[in-house]
Amino acid sequence: MDQLIKQHILKYFKNQGSAEVSLAALDDAAVIDDTVFSTDSHTVQPLVFPGGDLGSLAVCGTVNDIAVMGATPRGLSAGFILEEGLSMDLFETIVKSMGKTAQKAGVPIITGDTKVVEKGAIQQCMVNTSGIGRRSKALERNIREVKRYRRFPQRWLLDSNLHAGDVLLCSGNIGEHGIALLSFREGYGFDTKIKSDIAPVNKLMEQLLVEGGVVSAKDPTRGGLANTVNEFSEKSHVGIMLYEDAIPIPDGVRAACGMLGIDPFEIGNEGKIVLGVVNEKADDVLRVLRRHPLSRHAAIIGEATKDIHGVVMKTSVGGRRIIHKPLGDPVPRIC
Repeated sequence: MDQLIKQHILKYFKNQGSAEVSLAALDDAAVIDDTVFSTDSHTVQPLVFPGGDLGSLAVCGTVNDIAVMGATPRGLSAGFILEEGLSMDLFETIVKSMGKTAQKAGVPIITGDTKVVEKGAIQQCMVNTSGIGRRSKALERNIREVKRYRRFPQRWLLDSNLHAGDVLLCSGNIGEHGIALLSFREGYGFDTKIKSDIAPVNKLMEQLLVEGGVVSAKDPTRGGLANTVNEFSEKSHVGIMLYEDAIPIPDGVRAACGMLGIDPFEIGNEGKIVLGVVNEKADDVLRVLRRHPLSRHAAIIGEATKDIHGVVMKTSVGGRRIIHKPLGDPVPRIC
């Protein structure tokens, strides 16, 4: 996917105009005149799974991409592509879930489109959601707090903002979404114990910005934690040291990954945030995270450093392991 985008797409979509955060940056959203815009297409299978469904996934995916940029999501679009013969009961389940999740996030669905294609052209139903947001008022407070400790010229929370000495935090357990969906889809037998973590994180992000000190934020979806921290490292030109013992992995996810031969760090999540925070504010931000119901298992998981290149993890047995950007997706069709 990384090569496809960089080698076959970006060269034809050169930015025209004055986009503040351009397409080439490959952040979670783009910025034009303090308006944040993001879009996602969702092809998950099955359409309903433990802890969520295509509808809740579509809303949260776009809301979260806007929120982690430091913006307040204001409205969403919903584009449906339906296979001829799709059960109307199933379709209404998805649409009802979208409405409920949008209401929970406080972000209305304000426009959309629907197309029906012949049977066999797609698998049941796919949804595109796009969203717009405006610069959060709390972002200014957050940046003022960052500037107390170091120079910070950026106006948004970008992947390229990390500096040596910044601390990395994860808002909670990783791997739940991918394992819940895979186990349910393939019938491995532990699907009743693990549920997807799908949730809108915009209200949590607002609280974190009020506390201040956040320089980067990203939701670790496709490619999981491994992809997220590698993007931070590549774009910020800084090494990242992770601490294996500190990374919250539920026992069920750990056992499932061991059984299936899957790396939990490469599994997608849909309700988590990975944060870069100035060192002086890390403990304060962690306290805010642990007070929120979505992030009670939050932890400090690493730090940015100039002493190494790329991403390295100190393992639980005292060794070191290089964390590469995933070459493929161990659990396809989860978003």
